[in-house]
Amino acid sequence: QVQLVESGGGLVQAGESLRLSCAASGSIFSVNSMAWYRQAPGKQRELVATITHDGNTNYADFVKGRFTISRDNAKNTLYLQMNSLKVEDTAVYVCNAVVFTTHWGNYWGQGTQVTVSS
Repeated sequence: QVQLVESGGGLVQAGESLRLSCAASGSIFSVNSMAWYRQAPGKQRELVATITHDGNTNYADFVKGRFTISRDNAKNTLYLQMNSLKVEDTAVYVCNAVVFTTHWGNYWGQGTQVTVSS
């Protein structure tokens, strides 16, 4: 059984920074691609950034130049460095990972709240 647990969310003012973490645990043989999604009140869940096992990244246009996704494969941990935060970044941020145990599966964390005030 695989568990993803996010941490690092909180309340900040516009222009400030946060770093989110997502730790994967359980009977993990290998972790393939990982990603951050977010869901704001009244909006659909949207993809923020992805990262492959080898560290290749892709970003949504609305975070390019401000957010950085990274991972530590030795710790099975995903990160999202968020700089120059805007009020519109307010959302629940959710971790996603493709993990091989006895088979390939797609797993989700419970989410961590990020609130940005003006």
